[in-house]
Amino acid sequence: MNAPISAPTTDRYAVIGNPIEQSKSPLIHTAFAQVTGQNMDYTKLLAPLGGFAEVVDTFRASGGRGMNVTAPFKLDAFAYATDLAPSAQMAGAVNAMKFEGGKVYAENFDGVGLVRDLVHNLACPLKGRRVLILGAGGATRGALLPLLAEQPAELVIVNRTVAKAQELAALAQQHQTGQVPVQGLGYADLQGQTFDVVLNASSSSLSAELPPLPASVFAPGCLAYDLTYGKGLTPFLKLAQQAGVTQLADGVGMLAEQAAEAFAWWRGVRPDTAAVIERLTVPLV
Repeated sequence: MNAPISAPTTDRYAVIGNPIEQSKSPLIHTAFAQVTGQNMDYTKLLAPLGGFAEVVDTFRASGGRGMNVTAPFKLDAFAYATDLAPSAQMAGAVNAMKFEGGKVYAENFDGVGLVRDLVHNLACPLKGRRVLILGAGGATRGALLPLLAEQPAELVIVNRTVAKAQELAALAQQHQTGQVPVQGLGYADLQGQTFDVVLNASSSSLSAELPPLPASVFAPGCLAYDLTYGKGLTPFLKLAQQAGVTQLADGVGMLAEQAAEAFAWWRGVRPDTAAVIERLTVPLV
């Protein structure tokens, strides 16, 4: 008598955050699983503030294989991990975890997702170009090494608190493998300077504020990129448009690309992102 054929087990993944309802990760990873033929289930987990570790422990105990991490738990995930990848160490934050036995492997794919969106999706090579990044928080910190690996002519970090920008510039100089000049400046120091790529990694667009950026920073043929997504024409992008910039982008491609990096890390196959990007894109008007 033949033994019954057991159905393949469904591997479980999740995104954890607070709030979490807004997360597009289940939509993205479910689409990726369908196009790559992966047998997996992906859900949202709301964790109470201060309750990150308990929720993750429960998910792991129930057989969970991996997680994406969103605000405000990226630092909690950094502390929870047993094995931090260099990307996570440099960012000081974690946005993806993989569970194998007692090990918790941790990565930060935000920076590599940003660079892949710029270089591949938007056809904007960074090599030899002057790059300006606004803000000196976790998003900038995580993006520095992937940006520098593309060998821009120069990378300038600008922030309202100049000391924070200078601190990140020093960190980048210390850890980069190349010799790209990196500076940390205040907004007032940008007068008379122009850049080929301007990236808004500050929190300004979350509150619909305009960073104190002189419109003269946008060089002819510049790309203006806002790391937030789904908010249409943010004050930053509007400033760029009014300054004559025709290539405008938000962070929807970065969102999809960092998700694809995590998916490939978990499953061993990298999905194409074009359909997901098209589905999530909000017109910049």
